[in-house]
Amino acid sequence: MSRHRTLVLFVAAAVLFGTSFVGIKAAIGSVPPVLFAAFRVDVAAVVLLTLVAVRGGYWLPRTRADALGILASAAFVLGANNVFLFLGQQHATTGAAAVMYSIMPVASPVFAVLLLDDARISAVDAAGILLGLVGVVVIVGPESVLGGGSVGQALIVCSALSVAFGTVLLKRVGPSIGTLPQTAWAMAAAAVGIHAASLGLGESVAQVAWSPELVAAILYVGMPATAAAYPVYFALLSEAGPVRGNLVAYAMPVVATVTGWAFLGEAVSPATVLGFGVILSGFLLVQRESVARVVGLRGSVPAEAE
Repeated sequence: MSRHRTLVLFVAAAVLFGTSFVGIKAAIGSVPPVLFAAFRVDVAAVVLLTLVAVRGGYWLPRTRADALGILASAAFVLGANNVFLFLGQQHATTGAAAVMYSIMPVASPVFAVLLLDDARISAVDAAGILLGLVGVVVIVGPESVLGGGSVGQALIVCSALSVAFGTVLLKRVGPSIGTLPQTAWAMAAAAVGIHAASLGLGESVAQVAWSPELVAAILYVGMPATAAAYPVYFALLSEAGPVRGNLVAYAMPVVATVTGWAFLGEAVSPATVLGFGVILSGFLLVQRESVARVVGLRGSVPAEAE
């Protein structure tokens, strides 16, 4: 793999997903939560399916692995993830949500060991992953982890576990179809499922308080933060594997904090600066081989889990 490409994908995914919190915050009070998640995926599905159809080539699923990969992405990475996440954010503080969602990189190695024949994780890798989680806790504050409803936190944990499981399952399936068409078809399938969940919960379009601001928020969250973000994310998983690729969950709260400071005037506390440092330390531990090669250090470094 190209390590510079992996770094670009990592940063892009962190920025696209991290900045989505502004759009979500603007819309969540004006639209039922699961219906908003459905709108998000609707927009992305239309954009991506149009793009892959115009491009042509290998854009239709041809093999059993292609179909299973699309279903795994739709069911777990997109469907269950968004339903649990948007429901959970009704009952948990933003800080608690960020921390609970960051359990994803911790859960990914566990699912990898269970589902992938060649998966392994060293003690140093485990220490780096947990160190990253500690850094996120430092940023949002331990009191935020304890704040909010336990139901909301449990739902967000389910969201993170859905993504962790789905990404590892996707690697096990090993589809041949490209990242972009896979994401497009997964978006379409997930949209159907999320709309069904919304109807099952009694939500309806009649409950939406439409406004230009809401439309802008839906378009922003649906296009850059979904139509662009998820293909980048799946490409990152293809390059780095689910264990390292899901470390982007540590960077998303960092981007959200900086975005809040830049656009909403939120102060950056000393705890935030300290947390950034702790997260960076954890990232460097897990990515020690990649970092060593980038900076030109010689010598071998123990292989890491994929």
